[in-house]
Amino acid sequence: MSSQIIINIIIAWSIYTLVAVSFALIYQTTLFFHFAHAVIFTSGAYFAFLFNQILGWSYYTAIPAAIFLSLFLGVLMEVFFYKPLRGKKASAIILLLASLGIYIVLQNLISMVFGDDTKSIRTWEVKEGLNVFGGYITPVQIIIVAGNFLLILAVAGYLSMVKTGKVMRAVSNSQELSKLSGIKSDKIILISFAVGSALAGIAGILVSLDVDMTPTMGLNMLLMGIVAMIIGGVGSIRGIVLGSLLLATAQNLTVWFISSQWMDAIAFGLLLIFLLFRPQGFYGKKLKKAEV
Repeated sequence: MSSQIIINIIIAWSIYTLVAVSFALIYQTTLFFHFAHAVIFTSGAYFAFLFNQILGWSYYTAIPAAIFLSLFLGVLMEVFFYKPLRGKKASAIILLLASLGIYIVLQNLISMVFGDDTKSIRTWEVKEGLNVFGGYITPVQIIIVAGNFLLILAVAGYLSMVKTGKVMRAVSNSQELSKLSGIKSDKIILISFAVGSALAGIAGILVSLDVDMTPTMGLNMLLMGIVAMIIGGVGSIRGIVLGSLLLATAQNLTVWFISSQWMDAIAFGLLLIFLLFRPQGFYGKKLKKAEV
């Protein structure tokens, strides 16, 4: 196998893993598909562009500020939309429709403010990447891979060793039982939105440093993250890592041997296979009853 294919797989693997984990943190505590998460991913890149390219801030101040605003945007969605809807006993379908509405509004707002053309926050000269056993990888891509996996390790440690992380896992298992145990599920859901949105914002910034940005960049990345989460197993960081690796490998082999036009088809073909033959994914648990 070509060294370049392996490098491309590792880069895609790291990005898919971070996006999938950021989405899974929210999904596990709310049990609905938060599609507006796609615009959180996009917002990280555009906030960084605003602060760095338009306002002239350095990367050292623009990137942390962009991450914070992505986090804040996710928290606002929870506080002003999802929490009131849950208070009215809205179903997961209603929450999903609300999420789609939020995504459409914010994505169009980004288009209106920044335009639909491709933007970039890179200010350095584009050069040939470092040669690694015949393949090439740029310094930014090395940062993407290293940064993403450090964040995944941090999240895994947070969920397994920190009290709040353990409580998040308890809420994801059963909101009703956690309430009976005295756990304030709304507070934990808010924390999940904050952490998940921050991770999505970081992922958006890292991707934009490598391949630029467009207002619609978040949706396809979110869909790939959801596919990786489902085939890996909801609720398992290890499963998400494995699911992301399988997805990245299948897509890059498809590009190499067939055509890039088949990338999305292969992704959803994998999803259908797992839904038919192993719906719980690699490491997920079988559900005793269906939840909508």
